[in-house]
This record gives sequence, structure tokens and C-alpha cells, in this order.
Amino acid sequence: MRKILTLLTNAFPLWIILGSGIALIEPKVFTWFSGPFITYGLGIIMLGMGLTLGPEDFKLVMRSPKWALTGAALQFTTMPILGWGLGYAFDLPTPFAVGLIIVSCCPGGTASNVISYLARAHVALSVTMTAISTLLAIALTPLLTTFLIGDKIEVSAYQLFLGTVKVVVVPVVLGVLMNRYLPKITRRMLPVAPLVAVMVIVLIVASIIGQGKDEILNSGLRLIGSILCLHLAGFVLGYLFSKLITSREDINRTISIEVGMQNSGLGAYLARANFINPAIAIPSAISSATHSIIGSIAAGIWRNK
Repeated sequence: MRKILTLLTNAFPLWIILGSGIALIEPKVFTWFSGPFITYGLGIIMLGMGLTLGPEDFKLVMRSPKWALTGAALQFTTMPILGWGLGYAFDLPTPFAVGLIIVSCCPGGTASNVISYLARAHVALSVTMTAISTLLAIALTPLLTTFLIGDKIEVSAYQLFLGTVKVVVVPVVLGVLMNRYLPKITRRMLPVAPLVAVMVIVLIVASIIGQGKDEILNSGLRLIGSILCLHLAGFVLGYLFSKLITSREDINRTISIEVGMQNSGLGAYLARANFINPAIAIPSAISSATHSIIGSIAAGIWRNK
């Protein structure tokens, strides 16, 4: 049974691609999984990750703050510059270029924690980096977006903070406590936790693709190419820069994943809440699927390595 579960989990890239393809053909298969289902699903994933962690994991991160600080620095320098430059390089229409800049200025999302978990990277570091970049995003996301596109964009600091606490902090802390005080229950849950994480993230990505089917199919190859380059460059540059500060492979993987994956949901929200043109939210919808596919492929390679 463990071998079967491991085999199904390691096929994560296949499930992502299959789910995305089905969503483009028949969106209703996945669009029901939206709204509160996504919130609860992410909470379940983060609980599963918390089950693998202990206080000593976070103590290790605190003893080497340069890891998290490097990831945060790359998140808010490399990605915004790439987003701005790729808009020009691919000669994107203004709405798409603005949308690409918005998503590139967003912090890391919870999907990066899932990919780190599946890639056998440093999950505690990933969770810490997501929390740090999300808190920094309260100021940096609107500032960077304003600087790069020249329009004022407002972020609800309370909603951003509340969302992080509900989806990331509470489930992870609960998982850590269960690992510490309910070890027998934890041991029973651990074998299935990775596969559950895979299935939930597939549902989330396919749901987003299904909801944005028409926009994605009509967006053109230039937009898809620019988003693909944005995330691929983020993964590669994150990995290469991290090797300058440490030779630990799990840290290199974690920083690579955290830099290459953005909170596309936040990007879509900001685009819809602050701009009249609905096309500005399209890059965020495509970004969600793109970085998940890239991340799942990387996780599959690293997990089997």
C-alpha cells in the first residue's frame, strides 16, 4: 500500500497536466471546487505538512536567517524586474503587461509550501518564507506595482494577514502540536498526507483553469510564453542564487520553489478590485496553472532523485 501511495504521489506532474487538460475541455468537472472549498483544501494541505514538522525545524531556520532573507529579497527584486522586462520583450498589450507586473510583484503563495513538501525540500523554511514575504507584501506589492505601472493599487493589510493566518499559520501549528502530542494518530495520517496534498492542489489548479477557460484560450501564445518564462526564470535564478549562500540541496530547492511561485490568487484579486479592464486578471489565472505545472514537474524530479 505504501508503494502504491508513493507511486501515485510521484505522478504529481501527470495529474496536474491531466486535470488542466480536462478543465479546458469540460470546465464543470472542476469549477464546483471554488470559494470556501479552496480555503478548506489549502488548510488540509498545510495541516498535513505540519504533521511532518517539529519545533526543532523552525529553530534551525531561526539560526540561519540568511536563507529566508535571501528568498524574500529575490522574491521582491528578481520577479518584479522579470515581469516588467518580459512585458516589453513579448510586446504584450497593455492590459496583459499590467497583469503580468501585478502577479510578479505578489508574495509567495501556499502552493510553494505544497511543492516544497512534495520535493523533499525544507518545509519549515518554505512556510517561514511564505509568511515573511506575505507580511512584506503589505507594503512592497502596492509600492512595486505603483512604481512599475504608475497606477495606485490598494491592498487590504487586514485581509492579507487574516488569509495567511487562516490558511498557513493555524493548520501548520495544529499539525506540529499533533506531531508532538498525538504521535500515534500522526503516524497513521502521514502515509496518505502527500497524496491528499497532490489531489487537492490538482483540484485547485483545474478549478482556476476551468473558470478562466475562454480567457486562457483567447489570450494568445505571447502571453502564455511570457508567463512561462517568468516562472521558469524564477525557479532557475532562485536555485542558482541560493547556491551562493549554501551547499545544502534542500535549502536550494526551497528557495528556488519560493521564488518561482507567486500568490496568483492575490494577483487576480488585486487586478479585479483595482482595475476596470477584466483582461488584467488573466495573467494571474494562467500563472496559477503555469507555476503549479512547473513546480510539480520539479517536485517529481527532485522527489525521485
